[in-house]
Amino acid sequence: MIAARVRRMGGGHWLVLFGLILGAWGLLYAMALPQDLRDGAVIYGADFLQSLCIVTPDAAGFGRIALMWALMSAAMMAPTALPAFATYEELSHTGETRFGALVAGYLGVWLGFSILAAGAQMALFQAGLLTAFGDSRSGVLSAGLLAVAGAYQFSPVKEACLSKCRRPLSFFMQHWDEGAWRNGVRLGLVCLGCCWALMALAFVGGVMNLAFMGLATVIMVLEKLPDLGRYLTRPLGAGLTAASVWVLFTSI
Repeated sequence: MIAARVRRMGGGHWLVLFGLILGAWGLLYAMALPQDLRDGAVIYGADFLQSLCIVTPDAAGFGRIALMWALMSAAMMAPTALPAFATYEELSHTGETRFGALVAGYLGVWLGFSILAAGAQMALFQAGLLTAFGDSRSGVLSAGLLAVAGAYQFSPVKEACLSKCRRPLSFFMQHWDEGAWRNGVRLGLVCLGCCWALMALAFVGGVMNLAFMGLATVIMVLEKLPDLGRYLTRPLGAGLTAASVWVLFTSI
């Protein structure tokens, strides 16, 4: 069954989706390179990349910060939804499917999140609570974000959203008649309900920290797996809560 699903994921629309994910990671990598390496690189479209790589709020402005968050959301969240996208395609025999509309609806929700996150970053930077590169200057802020993320791991809302992410077949069958776009938006909202607090930890680990992005992506992928994820959610919450206490006491 797994082998058959993998073979089906070789279609052109899947290649476009995988290209989108890899392209987002590639741009994030280019943006995270030190300035001297970017200056020495000979890349087609280097002028565009140089302008894109201005990621500090004071120099970039709101638009580029929002674009950076949109790239982060696409790179980190689209992989977590791959099982759901594959399940949707497997339902094509039950009626018309529009894969592109589903993915667009899903990513549209995360684009909205990106705009809000960019606004939060700009506000926190202007308040002196974040560095120019998006990591916290305040132990209290870091501890607070870790505490919120840890507590949210135990919340009924988190559990309800995870239950839908872990059972995409039931999710799509329940809302099938609403169409691909609305199903994509619903899936995006459920995914947002699962992951917003973990994404907010970028302000602790560093908004342009590729190691944080990679680790968070792996955690969010594993958490949505039906067999493994249920063993991860609460221990992760306990670990985040303990980390918040440690950060708070070490910053006093």
